[in-house]
Amino acid sequence: VGSAGTIAYVRTEDAAQTRSEVTVVTSFYPMYIAAMNIIGDSDAVSLENLSEPQTGCLHDYQPTTADMKLLSEADIFVVNGGGIESFLTDVASEYPDLTLVYACENLELTEDNAHAWMSMEYYMVQVQTIADGLAAADPERASVYQENAAAYIAEVQALKDEYAGELAELAGEPVILFHEAYEYVAEEFGMEVVGIMDLDEERQVSAGEVADILATIEEYSVPFILAEELYAKDMGDRMEEETSVTVLYLDTLTRGDYEADSYLTAMRSNLELLLSMLD
Repeated sequence: VGSAGTIAYVRTEDAAQTRSEVTVVTSFYPMYIAAMNIIGDSDAVSLENLSEPQTGCLHDYQPTTADMKLLSEADIFVVNGGGIESFLTDVASEYPDLTLVYACENLELTEDNAHAWMSMEYYMVQVQTIADGLAAADPERASVYQENAAAYIAEVQALKDEYAGELAELAGEPVILFHEAYEYVAEEFGMEVVGIMDLDEERQVSAGEVADILATIEEYSVPFILAEELYAKDMGDRMEEETSVTVLYLDTLTRGDYEADSYLTAMRSNLELLLSMLD
Protein backbone atom coordinates (compact mmCIF):
# COMPACT_ATOMS: atom_id res chain seq x y z
CA VAL A 1 0.00 0.00 0.00
CA GLY A 2 2.83 2.38 0.85
CA SER A 3 4.14 2.21 -2.70
CA ALA A 4 0.80 3.57 -3.93
CA GLY A 5 2.21 7.03 -3.43
CA THR A 6 4.13 6.60 -6.67
CA ILE A 7 0.90 7.01 -8.62
CA ALA A 8 1.02 10.53 -10.00
CA TYR A 9 -1.73 13.09 -10.19
CA VAL A 10 -2.42 13.23 -13.92
CA ARG A 11 -4.34 15.84 -15.88
CA THR A 12 -5.69 15.65 -19.39
CA GLU A 13 -2.57 17.36 -20.71
CA ASP A 14 -0.74 14.08 -20.08
CA ALA A 15 -3.18 12.04 -22.18
CA ALA A 16 -0.51 11.39 -24.79
CA GLN A 17 0.98 8.78 -22.49
CA THR A 18 0.20 5.14 -23.19
CA ARG A 19 -3.28 4.31 -21.96
CA SER A 20 -3.52 1.66 -19.24
CA GLU A 21 -5.88 -1.29 -19.46
CA VAL A 22 -8.27 0.42 -17.04
CA THR A 23 -8.64 4.15 -16.37
CA VAL A 24 -10.16 5.17 -13.04
CA VAL A 25 -11.12 8.79 -12.47
CA THR A 26 -12.09 10.17 -9.06
CA SER A 27 -14.22 13.25 -8.47
CA PHE A 28 -12.10 14.99 -5.83
CA TYR A 29 -9.36 14.67 -3.25
CA PRO A 30 -10.70 12.26 -0.58
CA MET A 31 -11.96 9.88 -3.25
CA TYR A 32 -8.56 10.01 -4.97
CA ILE A 33 -6.65 9.15 -1.81
CA ALA A 34 -8.99 6.24 -1.07
CA ALA A 35 -8.75 4.90 -4.63
CA MET A 36 -4.97 5.32 -4.61
CA ASN A 37 -4.68 2.99 -1.65
CA ILE A 38 -7.08 0.47 -3.14
CA ILE A 39 -5.42 0.35 -6.57
CA GLY A 40 -1.88 0.22 -5.24
CA ASP A 41 0.97 0.07 -7.72
CA SER A 42 -0.77 -1.81 -10.50
CA ASP A 43 0.71 -0.73 -13.85
CA ALA A 44 -2.47 -1.85 -15.58
CA VAL A 45 -4.62 0.77 -13.85
CA SER A 46 -4.36 4.51 -14.44
CA LEU A 47 -5.71 6.71 -11.65
CA GLU A 48 -6.58 10.34 -12.36
CA ASN A 49 -8.45 13.03 -10.47
CA LEU A 50 -11.15 15.13 -12.09
CA SER A 51 -10.91 18.34 -10.12
CA GLU A 52 -7.84 20.46 -9.44
CA PRO A 53 -5.97 19.58 -6.22
CA GLN A 54 -7.19 22.66 -4.32
CA THR A 55 -10.84 22.58 -5.38
CA GLY A 56 -12.11 21.30 -2.01
CA CYS A 57 -15.76 20.23 -1.88
CA LEU A 58 -17.62 20.09 -5.17
CA HIS A 59 -21.05 21.47 -4.25
CA ASP A 60 -20.96 24.12 -6.97
CA TYR A 61 -18.22 22.69 -9.16
CA GLN A 62 -18.86 22.57 -12.90
CA PRO A 63 -16.63 20.27 -14.99
CA THR A 64 -14.48 21.98 -17.60
CA THR A 65 -14.12 20.85 -21.20
CA ALA A 66 -10.88 19.14 -20.20
CA ASP A 67 -12.70 17.35 -17.35
CA MET A 68 -15.36 16.03 -19.70
CA LYS A 69 -12.70 14.84 -22.12
CA LEU A 70 -11.01 13.00 -19.28
CA LEU A 71 -14.29 11.31 -18.38
CA SER A 72 -14.82 10.34 -22.01
CA GLU A 73 -11.60 8.29 -21.77
CA ALA A 74 -12.40 6.76 -18.37
CA ASP A 75 -13.75 3.31 -17.59
CA ILE A 76 -14.73 3.95 -13.97
CA PHE A 77 -15.69 7.16 -12.19
CA VAL A 78 -15.43 7.04 -8.37
CA VAL A 79 -17.57 9.66 -6.65
CA ASN A 80 -18.61 10.43 -3.10
CA GLY A 81 -22.29 10.81 -3.91
CA GLY A 82 -24.95 12.12 -1.54
CA GLY A 83 -25.17 15.40 -3.41
CA ILE A 84 -21.51 16.44 -3.21
CA GLU A 85 -21.08 16.17 -6.99
CA SER A 86 -24.01 18.17 -8.29
CA PHE A 87 -23.01 17.55 -11.90
CA LEU A 88 -23.47 13.76 -11.85
CA THR A 89 -26.79 13.76 -13.72
CA ASP A 90 -25.15 15.45 -16.69
CA VAL A 91 -22.19 13.08 -16.61
CA ALA A 92 -24.42 10.01 -16.47
CA SER A 93 -26.44 11.16 -19.46
CA GLU A 94 -23.37 12.20 -21.45
CA TYR A 95 -21.47 8.93 -20.84
CA PRO A 96 -23.99 6.12 -20.30
CA ASP A 97 -21.29 3.44 -20.55
CA LEU A 98 -19.15 4.97 -17.79
CA THR A 99 -19.25 2.87 -14.60
CA LEU A 100 -20.09 5.04 -11.58
CA VAL A 101 -19.00 3.94 -8.12
CA TYR A 102 -20.75 5.79 -5.28
CA ALA A 103 -18.67 5.71 -2.09
CA CYS A 104 -21.64 6.71 0.11
CA GLU A 105 -23.90 4.02 -1.29
CA ASN A 106 -23.90 1.89 1.88
CA LEU A 107 -24.14 4.69 4.42
CA GLU A 108 -27.03 6.38 6.22
CA LEU A 109 -26.09 10.02 5.82
CA THR A 110 -27.17 12.96 7.91
CA GLU A 111 -29.78 14.85 5.88
CA ASP A 112 -28.19 17.00 3.15
CA ASN A 113 -24.72 16.29 4.52
CA ALA A 114 -22.50 13.89 2.61
CA HIS A 115 -19.12 14.69 4.21
CA ALA A 116 -18.95 11.08 5.36
CA TRP A 117 -15.16 10.77 5.05
CA MET A 118 -14.86 12.97 8.16
CA SER A 119 -15.90 9.95 10.22
CA MET A 120 -13.23 7.25 10.29
CA GLU A 121 -15.94 4.61 10.71
CA TYR A 122 -17.80 5.87 7.65
CA TYR A 123 -14.59 6.34 5.68
CA MET A 124 -13.74 2.67 6.16
CA VAL A 125 -17.15 1.76 4.72
CA GLN A 126 -16.47 4.09 1.80
CA VAL A 127 -13.11 2.43 1.13
CA GLN A 128 -14.74 -0.99 1.08
CA THR A 129 -17.55 0.24 -1.17
CA ILE A 130 -15.03 1.67 -3.64
CA ALA A 131 -13.07 -1.59 -3.59
CA ASP A 132 -16.23 -3.59 -4.25
CA GLY A 133 -17.15 -1.27 -7.12
CA LEU A 134 -13.72 -1.51 -8.72
CA ALA A 135 -13.68 -5.29 -8.28
CA ALA A 136 -17.08 -5.63 -9.96
CA ALA A 137 -16.06 -3.40 -12.87
CA ASP A 138 -12.58 -4.91 -13.23
CA PRO A 139 -12.80 -8.55 -12.01
CA GLU A 140 -9.33 -9.37 -13.36
CA ARG A 141 -7.81 -7.35 -10.51
CA ALA A 142 -10.57 -7.91 -7.95
CA SER A 143 -8.33 -9.73 -5.47
CA VAL A 144 -5.75 -6.93 -5.59
CA TYR A 145 -8.37 -4.29 -4.89
CA GLN A 146 -9.80 -6.25 -1.98
CA GLU A 147 -6.41 -7.05 -0.44
CA ASN A 148 -5.27 -3.45 -0.67
CA ALA A 149 -8.56 -2.19 0.73
CA ALA A 150 -8.32 -4.56 3.67
CA ALA A 151 -4.79 -3.36 4.45
CA TYR A 152 -5.81 0.30 4.23
CA ILE A 153 -8.93 -0.20 6.33
CA ALA A 154 -6.75 -1.87 8.96
CA GLU A 155 -4.58 1.27 9.07
CA VAL A 156 -7.61 3.53 9.50
CA GLN A 157 -9.01 1.23 12.19
CA ALA A 158 -5.66 1.26 14.02
CA LEU A 159 -5.72 5.06 14.03
CA LYS A 160 -9.28 5.11 15.35
CA ASP A 161 -8.43 2.58 18.06
CA GLU A 162 -5.33 4.53 19.09
CA TYR A 163 -7.40 7.56 20.10
CA ALA A 164 -10.72 5.92 21.00
CA GLY A 165 -10.03 5.52 24.71
CA GLU A 166 -8.97 9.07 25.48
CA LEU A 167 -11.42 10.76 23.13
CA ALA A 168 -14.29 8.81 24.70
CA GLU A 169 -14.18 11.56 27.34
CA LEU A 170 -15.71 13.92 24.75
CA ALA A 171 -19.00 12.00 24.81
CA GLY A 172 -21.81 14.31 25.84
CA GLU A 173 -19.75 17.50 25.53
CA PRO A 174 -21.72 20.38 23.97
CA VAL A 175 -20.15 21.65 20.76
CA ILE A 176 -20.91 24.25 18.11
CA LEU A 177 -19.99 23.67 14.46
CA PHE A 178 -18.94 26.27 11.91
CA HIS A 179 -18.94 23.69 9.11
CA GLU A 180 -21.45 20.90 8.50
CA ALA A 181 -18.65 18.42 7.77
CA TYR A 182 -17.89 18.29 11.48
CA GLU A 183 -21.27 16.76 12.25
CA TYR A 184 -19.62 13.43 11.48
CA VAL A 185 -16.74 14.18 13.84
CA ALA A 186 -19.14 15.08 16.63
CA GLU A 187 -21.22 11.98 15.96
CA GLU A 188 -18.20 9.68 15.97
CA PHE A 189 -17.16 10.79 19.43
CA GLY A 190 -20.61 11.26 20.91
CA MET A 191 -20.51 15.04 21.27
CA GLU A 192 -23.77 16.97 21.53
CA VAL A 193 -24.19 19.49 18.72
CA VAL A 194 -26.02 22.48 20.20
CA GLY A 195 -25.50 24.91 17.32
CA ILE A 196 -24.42 25.05 13.67
CA MET A 197 -23.36 28.01 11.56
CA ASP A 198 -22.25 26.58 8.22
CA LEU A 199 -19.70 29.09 6.93
CA ASP A 200 -18.28 29.29 3.41
CA GLU A 201 -17.01 31.95 1.02
CA GLU A 202 -20.54 33.11 0.11
CA ARG A 203 -22.13 32.98 3.56
CA GLN A 204 -23.47 36.28 4.88
CA VAL A 205 -23.89 36.08 8.64
CA SER A 206 -26.55 38.24 10.26
CA ALA A 207 -26.24 39.98 13.60
CA GLY A 208 -29.08 37.81 14.85
CA GLU A 209 -27.20 34.63 14.04
CA VAL A 210 -24.13 35.87 15.88
CA ALA A 211 -26.28 36.76 18.88
CA ASP A 212 -27.84 33.29 18.84
CA ILE A 213 -24.42 31.60 18.80
CA LEU A 214 -23.19 33.77 21.68
CA ALA A 215 -26.33 32.94 23.65
CA THR A 216 -25.90 29.22 22.94
CA ILE A 217 -22.31 29.28 24.14
CA GLU A 218 -23.45 30.82 27.43
CA GLU A 219 -26.52 28.61 27.84
CA TYR A 220 -24.68 25.31 27.36
CA SER A 221 -21.25 26.40 28.65
CA VAL A 222 -19.83 25.31 25.30
CA PRO A 223 -16.09 24.60 25.71
CA PHE A 224 -15.14 24.58 22.02
CA ILE A 225 -16.22 25.20 18.45
CA LEU A 226 -15.16 23.08 15.47
CA ALA A 227 -14.38 25.26 12.45
CA GLU A 228 -12.54 25.42 9.14
CA GLU A 229 -9.90 28.14 9.27
CA LEU A 230 -10.26 29.09 5.60
CA TYR A 231 -13.76 30.50 6.05
CA ALA A 232 -14.28 30.86 9.79
CA LYS A 233 -11.16 32.56 11.17
CA ASP A 234 -12.75 36.00 11.57
CA MET A 235 -15.83 34.59 13.25
CA GLY A 236 -13.69 32.28 15.36
CA ASP A 237 -11.56 35.20 16.55
CA ARG A 238 -14.71 37.08 17.54
CA MET A 239 -16.07 34.13 19.51
CA GLU A 240 -12.80 33.76 21.41
CA GLU A 241 -12.67 37.50 22.12
CA GLU A 242 -16.22 37.67 23.45
CA THR A 243 -16.48 34.33 25.27
CA SER A 244 -14.31 31.71 26.96
CA VAL A 245 -14.80 29.24 24.09
CA THR A 246 -11.84 27.70 22.23
CA VAL A 247 -12.06 27.39 18.44
CA LEU A 248 -10.47 24.25 16.99
CA TYR A 249 -9.67 24.58 13.29
CA LEU A 250 -9.95 21.07 11.88
CA ASP A 251 -8.93 19.90 8.42
CA THR A 252 -11.93 19.01 6.23
CA LEU A 253 -9.63 16.58 4.37
CA THR A 254 -10.57 17.95 0.95
CA ARG A 255 -7.12 19.35 0.14
CA GLY A 256 -3.57 18.19 0.64
CA ASP A 257 -0.67 16.37 -0.90
CA TYR A 258 -1.12 13.31 -3.06
CA GLU A 259 0.59 10.72 -0.86
CA ALA A 260 -1.08 7.46 0.09
CA ASP A 261 -1.01 8.24 3.81
CA SER A 262 -2.41 11.79 3.44
CA TYR A 263 -5.79 10.95 4.97
CA LEU A 264 -4.19 9.23 7.95
CA THR A 265 -1.80 12.13 8.55
CA ALA A 266 -4.49 14.82 8.34
CA MET A 267 -6.94 12.85 10.47
CA ARG A 268 -4.28 12.28 13.13
CA SER A 269 -3.75 16.05 13.30
CA ASN A 270 -7.49 16.52 13.82
CA LEU A 271 -7.54 13.92 16.58
CA GLU A 272 -4.59 15.58 18.31
CA LEU A 273 -6.49 18.89 18.29
CA LEU A 274 -9.50 17.23 19.86
CA LEU A 275 -7.24 15.57 22.40
CA SER A 276 -5.83 18.95 23.37
CA MET A 277 -9.25 19.90 24.77
CA LEU A 278 -8.86 17.20 27.39
CA ASP A 279 -5.61 18.54 28.83
